[in-house]
Amino acid sequence: MRKLEAITFMNLSFNQITGNIPSIIGAFESLRNLDFSNNSFQGDIPQSFGQLKRLDQLDLSNNNLSGAIPKSLEALPFLKHLNLSFNKLSGEIPSGGPFRNFTTESFLGNKALCGNPIFGVPPCASSSSKGSRVKQIMLKYIVPAFASMIIFAALVFMLRKHPECKVQIPGLPITLSKVAHRMISYQELRSGTNNFCESNLLGTGGFGSVYKAILPDETIVAVKVLNLQLEGGFKSFDAECKVLQYMSNGSLEKWLYSHNYCLNLVQRVSIMVDVASALEYLHNGQSESVVHCDLKPSNILLDEDMVAHVGDFGIAKILAENKDATQTRTLGTLGYIAPEYGSEGKVSTKGDIYSYGIILLELITRKKPTDEMFVGEVNMRQWIASLLDRMDVVDDGLLRIEDGRDVTTMQTILSSILELGLRCSAELPDERLNIKDMVTKVNKIKLALLGNRNRGV
Repeated sequence: MRKLEAITFMNLSFNQITGNIPSIIGAFESLRNLDFSNNSFQGDIPQSFGQLKRLDQLDLSNNNLSGAIPKSLEALPFLKHLNLSFNKLSGEIPSGGPFRNFTTESFLGNKALCGNPIFGVPPCASSSSKGSRVKQIMLKYIVPAFASMIIFAALVFMLRKHPECKVQIPGLPITLSKVAHRMISYQELRSGTNNFCESNLLGTGGFGSVYKAILPDETIVAVKVLNLQLEGGFKSFDAECKVLQYMSNGSLEKWLYSHNYCLNLVQRVSIMVDVASALEYLHNGQSESVVHCDLKPSNILLDEDMVAHVGDFGIAKILAENKDATQTRTLGTLGYIAPEYGSEGKVSTKGDIYSYGIILLELITRKKPTDEMFVGEVNMRQWIASLLDRMDVVDDGLLRIEDGRDVTTMQTILSSILELGLRCSAELPDERLNIKDMVTKVNKIKLALLGNRNRGV
């Protein structure tokens, strides 16, 4: 292995390697990125790792490593990313050097660790003199760190017991109560998800998985567990709260494609009114527009009242004031991303309009844009446009639910929805509707539908 001393990158992850980590790796002075994650390494972390002065990233997560975290790692001046999660490490977490910039996600799943509370671990048992030193460290670091470092868990939920505190957020279809925030320990989350049991898994996204959790006060929340092996995982952790309001009715995708659920036309249109209003708030409700970039049925979540919420802002972009587009190398989901995203990497609010249009078409047809029938030259838009004058493209299940309604009236309403979907998903951004016109039109469709329902048509 001495011939490898000039190596700068070493990745042996997911190889089922057993045994101890060789201490000779500490002699690889040029090493900058070391990834031994997801193996079965055991024993101590070598003290010699403290000699890797150029090391920038160290990932030893998901192994069987034990013992203390070497204090020699405090001497690594360039170490920015550290992941020791899900091992059997014990003892005090070092607090000097690069450890001043690390937070909870570096040490998850190690029950016997202790140290500074900002790491999400209990304080170490110590003598009174050592205890006073811990207090000094807390006073010195925890206040400024609270403002600048990542919060492991922030609880966001409705204060249903105090309806008098409700405030209306412009552009959103729901009234939100004032939110309350508190720190939540890893132990609470682990217990609330039954050790992140698969039966509590709500879904999996680009940067991790989401679990249902029940906190000690019986509040139900959603917990996002990041896969920090993925590029962008650390950035995603910076961008998102990890504990979110639980959406008891799941995603729009579940309701569209599960045989156990069914949406009538009023519900489908109401959901798209909610989504349109949320998009209008994102695009126009602030001085800087927010572009979601990954709008799709699995990111549209339904609460207990079937009110739709737009979720998962992992790749969202913020447009500077007076700027209507930006560039990106991070794409959304195939079938829902606008053509200009793939061809030019150009992100604008018109891209979200395109995704919205595709979802409108999907709601009525119950066909995904990536369905195997849309191969070659025929895509979803072309298929619908060629059959727009007939009811052949409409979901059979929807027609059965709405059986008995006036056929002419139903066809008019369904056609208006499909036409709106086609206009929103036009190939060229300039040919798509703007957000205000889109919101106006989908609300008119809902009013027309409810009017016909009230007259018994």
